[in-house]
Amino acid sequence: MRALVVLIVVAAIALIAGDRIAVVVAQNEIGRRIAAEYALDRDPAVDIGGFPFLTQAADGRYETIDVRAGEWSAQDVTVRDLRLTLTDVTAPLADLIAGDTSTLVAAGATAEAVVPYDTVRRFADDGVRDLSESPDGLRVTGTFPVEGLPFPVPATIVFAMAPTADGIELTPTSVQAAIGGPAVPISVLSSTLAFTIPLQDLPLGAEITAIRAAADGLHVSAAAADVHFADLP
Repeated sequence: MRALVVLIVVAAIALIAGDRIAVVVAQNEIGRRIAAEYALDRDPAVDIGGFPFLTQAADGRYETIDVRAGEWSAQDVTVRDLRLTLTDVTAPLADLIAGDTSTLVAAGATAEAVVPYDTVRRFADDGVRDLSESPDGLRVTGTFPVEGLPFPVPATIVFAMAPTADGIELTPTSVQAAIGGPAVPISVLSSTLAFTIPLQDLPLGAEITAIRAAADGLHVSAAAADVHFADLP
């Protein structure tokens, strides 16, 4: 009986070890493919959810695959803390182990990233000094040109943020003049201070769905459906 128990324990350990080896191989191949497709400096961290892995692999279907890619750049915009989550993924294990991820298909994908304020500042007016979060959008403090006045005016402006075909569009929605400064109507600022950050989408074809200002930058969320690795640009 004791020998049987030992045999069962050894077999269980071997199965678990084999399971973990297989999942690491698959994760590494997915990471290499994403790094190559998007010119990342290093392979992202990939985590295939669910346990055991081999039972998912036998069916060729995986619940979730999380990818943490760190920094990513496109169109002169660099984002930080890029995270991708693939859901309801199908891919033959043999293909993954062989280094072929072209057959990987995800029913859905989400992406999250941070656009640092240093990046935002490059597309804003030269008079911008500080950027911070606000309940109504992005709060921007600085000295701005005003139509009809021969000098720039110190003020705090709140910008609304929205995804467009050209990227993240920021439009002034309210303005508060500095103490002692002249009152400025928002109508004279909207056309001159509105700007766009050229970030149309994120990897895997995910289109931006939400933007919010936070302490460290603009937090961007995006989503995609029916993602085929074979069709990645």
